[in-house]
Amino acid sequence: MLDGAVAWLAARGRTGQWGTQPWSARPKAVERVREILASGTVWIAEVEGEPAGTMTLTPSPGPYLAPADEPEVYVHLLATDRAFTGRGVGAALLAHAVAEARRQGIGLVRVDCYAGDDGRLVDYYRAQGFTAAERFDVDGWPGMLLTRRVPAG
Repeated sequence: MLDGAVAWLAARGRTGQWGTQPWSARPKAVERVREILASGTVWIAEVEGEPAGTMTLTPSPGPYLAPADEPEVYVHLLATDRAFTGRGVGAALLAHAVAEARRQGIGLVRVDCYAGDDGRLVDYYRAQGFTAAERFDVDGWPGMLLTRRVPAG
């Protein structure tokens, strides 16, 4: 799904987020994915039995951001198969992240994303109930950390 997202973005001239080379062809990216998968729980969304999206939930962010000063659920590698665009797959996965935090008694969900170009990705997370918290930069890649409070259920 990550390779498909790169191809979809590149076909639309949106190469700032992930470039043009597939994730699977970049050794550092492959290693980072392995690290995230090893440190968290992978979730797959299905539509009519077909894998439609994925995310990994971990207890902390990547090495480029400080952990929260309280327990958190951190969303990594949220991606949807473009064949399921507009079907709410990403929103369903994010809702699951919130539900999982509530199940664990954790009051904070965080995610980071690409904050360059027109800011559409940041706007997407805002529309899902997240609040922009902090801009950051990793080697020229502009990012935004977003947070969402989870009321006790």
